[in-house]
Amino acid sequence: MAGDKTETVSPAVPDDVKVRRRRPNKPYPPASLEEAVKFVTDVYEFNSGLPVRKLSLFDHLGRSPDSSLSRDAITNANKYGLVKGSYAAEQIELTPDGLAVVSEATGPRERAKAKIRLGIDSIDVFKNLYDRLAGVRLPARSALVDSLKEMTVPAELAEEGVDLFLANLRFVGLLQVLAGAERIVTVDHLLDNLPQIGSETAQRNVGPASIPSLAERAVDQAPSVRSLVTQEHANFDTTCFYITPIGGVGSDARKHSDLFLGSIIEPAMMPFGLKVIRADGIDKPGVITRQVIEYILKSRLVIADLSFHNPNVFYELALRHAVRLPVVQIVRHSDNIPFDINQMRTIQIDNSDIYAFVPKIESYKAEIAAQARRALDAGHEVETPISIYFPNLRTMLSES
Repeated sequence: MAGDKTETVSPAVPDDVKVRRRRPNKPYPPASLEEAVKFVTDVYEFNSGLPVRKLSLFDHLGRSPDSSLSRDAITNANKYGLVKGSYAAEQIELTPDGLAVVSEATGPRERAKAKIRLGIDSIDVFKNLYDRLAGVRLPARSALVDSLKEMTVPAELAEEGVDLFLANLRFVGLLQVLAGAERIVTVDHLLDNLPQIGSETAQRNVGPASIPSLAERAVDQAPSVRSLVTQEHANFDTTCFYITPIGGVGSDARKHSDLFLGSIIEPAMMPFGLKVIRADGIDKPGVITRQVIEYILKSRLVIADLSFHNPNVFYELALRHAVRLPVVQIVRHSDNIPFDINQMRTIQIDNSDIYAFVPKIESYKAEIAAQARRALDAGHEVETPISIYFPNLRTMLSES
């Protein structure tokens, strides 16, 4: 009919295609490093680390080389820098770092450094997040999600990014349970607890790293004796020193100290911006050194745990009392408070029954925080048993 216009109708686009078109590129690999390493281990075991034909490998594994799972395995390994080439390549070849991760000839420290290079260093958002958090207690998940968003990671990808970041931290050894809480440890700390074992074969196979890494900088720049507290952490104005019986690994005293530190003391100190340091974080447990004494005399706050009636604890507490600086005393409910120091308020914590202890954790944290706030108040002068009888002790000592 004259005047009629023919309308052109575009073909309908399926909803799932629309979603795929709108989905932003992920700033991280789509799977964890551990998952990618499992595939690379198969590659290594099939031909001792030499290049392999893709068809031969997947025939050996009983899988189709064209399946989505097979393609994803190669793609993920490639994104992490474990293998060269894409899934379209005829051969699969391990990179030097990929070989270092799976070869039995690689020493523990070299393997750890290779994992860190691949799982953290080579992924910008993971490396930046690790740089922010190294050496601290694992923050709340929501805080990690917010951090990725601040790095311009799209909101719909931030949750997945946090999951992969934490999975990679655990796999490479940078997320550990220390003092009763999960902590993102420094590379120094991780490497210090691994034996430095290698071989000529490992050195030939690994070769130089292609990516400048946190791990390499740690080895090149770290002092010969490292500790959990590095020089940048020794800021006494932002330190709470925890005087406590430590004991050997697995001892009742260590378990007690770890429990109180991770569950009560550190959370109570967070509002004050204070980093809690324990003696084993700066030197050998049970040894009173100059560095320990310096923390006792200079830290903004000291929390002294009188549980177990440990002599070192009382010795160190006396030093703090002598200088009349802020101190909070705590003790297990089952331990008596010695007469000499019972004039100072001591917070009693009943941990004899886990079913009674856990519901009271928030109350204990609040009580410690309130006591700390009072001790830290400007102009508040700490009264101690020593200051009662010798109020001018510091003046007397300085004049002597």
